[in-house]
Amino acid sequence: MSQNYDNWERVVEAVLRREELRQVALYSSREPSFSSISSSFITEPATPIHDDQNIQLGTSSNTVNETDWERLLPSDYEDIIARSVNPVAYATKKDLYLSLCDSPILLDGGNKSFQLDKTTGKKCYMIGARELEIFMADDPQALEWTSHKDSRFSSMVELFLVPWVDIRGRIETRMLSPKTRYAAYLVFKLGNFRDFESAQGIIKYVKYDEDDEAEERAATLHLQPVKSKNGKIAVRRSDGWMEVQLGMFYNDLGEDGPVEARMLGMKTYITSGFIVEGIEFRPTTNAEIGRNRRKGIFSNLRIFG
Repeated sequence: MSQNYDNWERVVEAVLRREELRQVALYSSREPSFSSISSSFITEPATPIHDDQNIQLGTSSNTVNETDWERLLPSDYEDIIARSVNPVAYATKKDLYLSLCDSPILLDGGNKSFQLDKTTGKKCYMIGARELEIFMADDPQALEWTSHKDSRFSSMVELFLVPWVDIRGRIETRMLSPKTRYAAYLVFKLGNFRDFESAQGIIKYVKYDEDDEAEERAATLHLQPVKSKNGKIAVRRSDGWMEVQLGMFYNDLGEDGPVEARMLGMKTYITSGFIVEGIEFRPTTNAEIGRNRRKGIFSNLRIFG
């Protein structure tokens, strides 16, 4: 299946816009009084879409067909859903696309999750705690494997009595969408915990970078909300967890081998309540890229912030 990644977001926008127009038309046909609604509630006129020459959808009408929806799915979507822990049932490609946007599926024995970004149609993965490399992971006095009702995974890790925290998660670039800027996020919860005196987020291409080289471009992290203009500050997610961005990188053609996201927390002892769900890799937004540019933390063309 050929896909034009340079115009991918515009393809997604065109298909979703057509679907929006279809829903408006259905609503209008069912509600006779719809035409009397004030035009102030309509942000855009419901006019037919004229496809750009670089965005050839499956039909020139306002109807979105199966071909259009299938174009939004990754070319390897069949291989991905075949790895799902639970069967993925769908009647149409539209159902599958919207389902993958709304709900992550568990892969590879339940230690990874996969989802699509609804805005761009690009791949998102979370590497669960069981697949992370964690300092002192074999010491039962340092950490405990536990479960949490809010987690997509069956187990996660709670860290305590450790002199520092070093958590690494890797993903093969070939698994990600090409020609895409990605960000990596540590997903966690805090209980009886005081912030690290020094915490850093680090991104590196495993086959190109040594640890000391990657650490030179580390970003400062704040795991608790603070009033600071420096570094990355944790925010609350819609699923109830917290996240802090570890850094960003550009995935070209997926030929660079594994990329590693790392959280390094120094100079504190955790008493309890630092629960890690995983590290998530997802496409960045223009707002995130703009914030990093303003802070001047782009280190090169491939890895930044």
